[in-house]
Formats: sequence, structure tokens, C-alpha cells
Amino acid sequence: MSLNITILAAGAAGMYCGSCLRDNALAASLLQLGHRVTLLPLYTPLRTDTPDVSNPHIFYGGINVYLQHASKLFRITPRIFDWLFARPFLLTMAGSMGAGTHPSKLASLTRDILLGYNGPTHKELRRLIAFLASDIQPNIITLPNLMFAGMAQAFVEKLHCPVICELTGEDLFLDAMAESDRNNIRALIRQTTPHIAQFVATSHYYAQKMSTYLDLPPEKITIIYPGLPGEMLDTPKSPSSPLSPQHLNLTYLARICPEKGLDQLADAFLLLQKLPHTDHIHLHYAGYLGPAYKAWHHALQQRLHHAGLAARVHYHGTVDLAGKISLLDNAHLFCVPTHYPESKGIFVLEALSRGAPVLAPNHGSSPEIAQLTSALDLTPPHNPQLLAEKIHSLLHNPQRLQSLSQNARPSIETHFTARHMATQFAKLCIQLQK
Repeated sequence: MSLNITILAAGAAGMYCGSCLRDNALAASLLQLGHRVTLLPLYTPLRTDTPDVSNPHIFYGGINVYLQHASKLFRITPRIFDWLFARPFLLTMAGSMGAGTHPSKLASLTRDILLGYNGPTHKELRRLIAFLASDIQPNIITLPNLMFAGMAQAFVEKLHCPVICELTGEDLFLDAMAESDRNNIRALIRQTTPHIAQFVATSHYYAQKMSTYLDLPPEKITIIYPGLPGEMLDTPKSPSSPLSPQHLNLTYLARICPEKGLDQLADAFLLLQKLPHTDHIHLHYAGYLGPAYKAWHHALQQRLHHAGLAARVHYHGTVDLAGKISLLDNAHLFCVPTHYPESKGIFVLEALSRGAPVLAPNHGSSPEIAQLTSALDLTPPHNPQLLAEKIHSLLHNPQRLQSLSQNARPSIETHFTARHMATQFAKLCIQLQK
């Protein structure tokens, strides 16, 4: 059965984003399976490190959404004004400037979008529905996260198709708000759930958490693991540094921000120097660094440099696919010690796809991935001392690293390819059509 699927994806202001990479991989794989798929960006254009299959139209442009939220005037302006403010380069630039805005300052904007037809951004919703009705005529629509759940009722009533909503870590965003804002927004979200045919979570951990968080019956949430595109698996493995006492690479590849735990890894790297036989260990890290965290990152660098580690700490900036693969192929141990329980773990899966041994915090989706792959070692979260000791132990245990590495790639090919993800997603869509 061939489907006509519209996937709405929230752009991430010009940075590589796990959710965008997943949505693009899902759309591309569904196309390969013979379905008609429209990947529509919201807020800003998408940025992917594999071929971008998204539609050139951008809806809910970030500038227009903000202006309509802030002023009644922009809720009635002619379309030409909206068009001018929706130019991709403007959206990317504006998004980059606002990417570090704290969730507490976005509560009222989030509420306005959740109000759908009854909120200040109703003009954007009407434009999106008109486009879908005239140009796409989808069988099914997927929302990128709960922040867009206010669209669901209008889609069901105007387009007469079921709506799926992805669950992608929204609790982290909501829990950073003031309690009154958080409770109000969660109440709004719960009002939308009857209009959503099914929710999709990327792990059993997150499905269980959001079932409680939203007061949803467990059967209303389907678990579909993230899948990696063929480019991560099909690219020949580059020559990696030999696992020897002369040079070992401890590698981090994720967004440069406090919640991903680079500060914990820096603390652990400093503590590592107090343990024997560590002067051959190098820290390599890469990822998008937004303006809001440049001072924070500079302070981390200064701490490491003042400790005499400048020659053994290497920041590679934002890397493309080739740079990502090179870093992972040369990693002797991969570690992103997130402060929060990660719902997807895409950076973990990317490391495993290149055969890199992984050390992950024992929370979120990591224990689940460890059980499925036998390619992760786990460490207690929020404890740099234990993290340092575990890094030291693993990097001085070639047999353990080799065992983890041997399990890594085959487990990804079994559970976490984009084709697996797309097949499961299409199966769910077909069930919802009946």
C-alpha cells in the first residue's frame, strides 16, 4: 500500500540537529520504499549532512511567527510582507541569533502556537492547511513535537487525515520554564491529545515517561527507534589510529552546550591526569556552538589550557558528514555524558555505526541501547570522578574496547537503520488508515 505522507520538521536555526537528521533520513527512506513523502520545514530551513529531501517551502517562518505573536498588526498584514520575512537566509540568520534563548522566555510564544486557530499565529496555520489541501492532499501528517500539537484538530477537521505526533525530548524544554507556565502549557497539550491518532517515541524509556507526563494510555504511544542513513554505514571506514599505548582518542561529538555534558567530560579529563599512564590520551570534540554558549565554552577551554593540556585538547568546530565520519573512525572511546536523560541517543548510534566503543551515562535511552547492542559501557551520571575512572579503565583495557567495537556496527545494522525506521513507520501509518 502506497501512502502520501507529510512530515513536518522544525528547523534548528542552521545547526545540525538530531531530530532534523532523523526526519530527513525517515523521509528519504520512505521515498525509497515507494511512498509519496513531503518533508516540510517549519521555523527555519533544515540543515542535514546527507542529501536534503525537504520541500523548498518554509511554513511558520520564525520571524513571522514571532511578529504575529508580538503584535496584532502582523496578524492582518498582506501576504507579501509575510513572504519578505520568510526568506531562507533571513530565517537562518534570525534563528541563529535566537537559538540560545532560554525556554523560560519562550513560554508565551509556545502557548500561542499551541492555541492553533484560536491563537495569534492562526494566519500561518491557515496558509499551511491551504497548501496541504491544494498541493499535497496527504493521507497522514506527522508533527515534529508536542509544541505543534495545536495544529492537530485543524488538520483532522480540514484535511480529514490522521495525525501522528513525535515525542522528541519536549519535557526538557518544558521543565526549564517557570512552574505556572509549564503547568499551563502542559494543560493545553493535554487538550490536544484526543485529536492525535498516535504518538511516536524513540525509546521505551521515553514512551513510559511521556505516558505519565501526558496522562496517555501506553498503547497510544508506538516505539520506533531512530534509524541512521546509509551514508553512515556504506562509507568505507577510514584508517583509524591504532589502539596502542602511544596515542588514544577520547571523542565527543554533539552540540556544544551545558546539557550535553561537555563540562562533565572536561572535568573528567582533568581528573584523569591524576591517574597513571594518561599523558597519551587526547580529547577530541566537535559540534555546533551557538552564540549563547561561546563564553561558557571559552571558560572550559581556559581551564584545560591552564592545566597544561592545550596540546592534547582538540576542538574541530562544526563538522560535515566527512568530518563526522573521520572523527568517529579515529575514536578509541566515544563519550557524551549528558546531564539530562537523552530520549533518542542519535549521537550514540552514529558512533556505534562506525564501530566506535561508547561510554554513556546510565540514564535515558542509553541503558536500552546498551541492552540491544552490547556495545555500550555505562557509568553513573553526574559524577566526573567515576567518569574519569571508567575512561581510564576502558582505555587501558584493549580487549574490552575490542569487544564493544565488534558488537557496535552489526547491532546498528540489525536495529537502527533508516530502512528499519521507515518500515516500522509505514506499518503504523497503514494501521491508522484502516
